[in-house]
Amino acid sequence: MRYLKIFVISLIFSWFSCEEGLTQDSYSFEILGKLKTYSASEIESSRWSIGGETLDRDYADYHAYKEYLGPSGAKRIRLQGGWAKSEQVKGVYDFEWLDKIIDDALSQDVQPWLQVSYGNPIYPGGGEAALAGGIPTSEEALEAWDQWVEAMVNRYKDKVKEWEIWNEPDISKKMTAEEFAAFHVRTGDIIKSIQPDAKIIALGLAGLSRTEYVKSILDILKSKNKLDQFDVLSFHGYNSVPERSYSAVAKLRKLVNSFNPEIELWQGENGAPSTPKGQSVGAMTKYDWSETSQAKWVLRRMLGDMGHGVDVTSIFQISDMQYAKGDHFAGLNSKGLLKARSDGSIERPKIAYRAFQNMATVFSGEISKIENADIQNDNEDLMVFAFHKKDKKGGAITLWKAEAKPTDSMETEMVNFHVTHVKFKKPVFLNPLDGTVYNLNEENYAKKGNRIFFKNIPVGDWPVVIVDKNWIDLNN
Repeated sequence: MRYLKIFVISLIFSWFSCEEGLTQDSYSFEILGKLKTYSASEIESSRWSIGGETLDRDYADYHAYKEYLGPSGAKRIRLQGGWAKSEQVKGVYDFEWLDKIIDDALSQDVQPWLQVSYGNPIYPGGGEAALAGGIPTSEEALEAWDQWVEAMVNRYKDKVKEWEIWNEPDISKKMTAEEFAAFHVRTGDIIKSIQPDAKIIALGLAGLSRTEYVKSILDILKSKNKLDQFDVLSFHGYNSVPERSYSAVAKLRKLVNSFNPEIELWQGENGAPSTPKGQSVGAMTKYDWSETSQAKWVLRRMLGDMGHGVDVTSIFQISDMQYAKGDHFAGLNSKGLLKARSDGSIERPKIAYRAFQNMATVFSGEISKIENADIQNDNEDLMVFAFHKKDKKGGAITLWKAEAKPTDSMETEMVNFHVTHVKFKKPVFLNPLDGTVYNLNEENYAKKGNRIFFKNIPVGDWPVVIVDKNWIDLNN
């Protein structure tokens, strides 16, 4: 493949309203229209999840953003159960706040996966209600934990199918892997005794390179004949260049397969800020970000995960958050796909929200990577995958430049490449940043035997999609 030239596409972003979202000047291709996106209730199944974390500490307001949940296209939402929020007086549970959230999500056909966490300081040795805090350790606190988990599972067993035990235990200095494994077994026993068919999501691992930590816990569970409490390994592992995560993901896959190849891999929490350096707290805030670079990053994480065989991807998160003093950090966490005001109310969707919607629609349903697709290109930094969709004719190809952190630049390179074992009846070109669909004509692609040659395709540091037209619908 040979690069023909470099040119700049000027994208003029302007907000018409929260409902209309972005518009932009077109590529040189003929515009066919805007992608029609679908709400969760219109999508039968998908791999996409959205984060609804920190509601247990009131850092975001579910009821401020709930109108955007179903329309996002996500079929799952990750929630934290909040022991300290639900039990503020010993032995007295108030689940009303969580009832409203779970019931509303389900009414929008979004399935909650519910995390049991964090500690509860009303009990001596009860741990902290904060990230990186400790698990309950005293006899009184552990008994109280057991009772709270039992009450939770009994309350939601007909509504919640997937339970996650704790969050990022590997970054806490207040417990060893052995101590957490015992705590995991204790909690898993309660969940399974009440809901035998529950799917248990394990670890919410912060560090992708901590394979020894994962192995030590799996060894303990295996020795106790408790591997049935490890249906899913959930990992996080923030990286400003998301593609640099996948060698570690492959090692995790190999490890869990050695114990049980049926264990799924979920990317349970990943997102990028949308503000310049110093204006947000949390992961990756030492870099400058914007709403444009955030949206590019989200697209690269979603499609990179899918291309590398990750079973479920959850983007952190739907709304900006305001962390309080006394937690791991304090201040604005701008990783939301929705721009929130300081009181939690929603100002508007960001570019990343629209980008998420677009991918959640196009890549809904049963998507499989075309493993034998032969895609010939000469740039090792070009990330290219081909996919098939059950019950749809033709395929889809995603491609982007992956050598560096996404920027605000819309510079692209015109590339030529050819593929085999990927069928297209009528390929079209989709820019998922704004959902514009463009026509590809004979100047851009040609079929020769079992090969399809693509010519003059603009590629930058965000994914674009060449997809068979029968996969998509356009707005009238």
